[in-house]
Amino acid sequence: MNITLKLFATLGDYLPAGAHYNQIDLSLTDGTTVPQALEPFHLPPKLVHLVLVNGHFIPPPQRTERVLHEGDVLAVWPPIAGG
Repeated sequence: MNITLKLFATLGDYLPAGAHYNQIDLSLTDGTTVPQALEPFHLPPKLVHLVLVNGHFIPPPQRTERVLHEGDVLAVWPPIAGG
């Protein structure tokens, strides 16, 4: 199955060469969960703050069980401070 991973702000630094802007297309096995999709990128857990799949927020307790599907867009933001 194929999904798109988007990493925003400083998380974009964790994308491999060949990533286009802040995103990369991934080929994953069926049944892959959100954490399994992110694992190869070695994102520090404290920086994985806001997670959306197809624009829908995935609360932290549900992330380990959220299975990704063909065509999904997984987007991740770090904590952001502003004023």
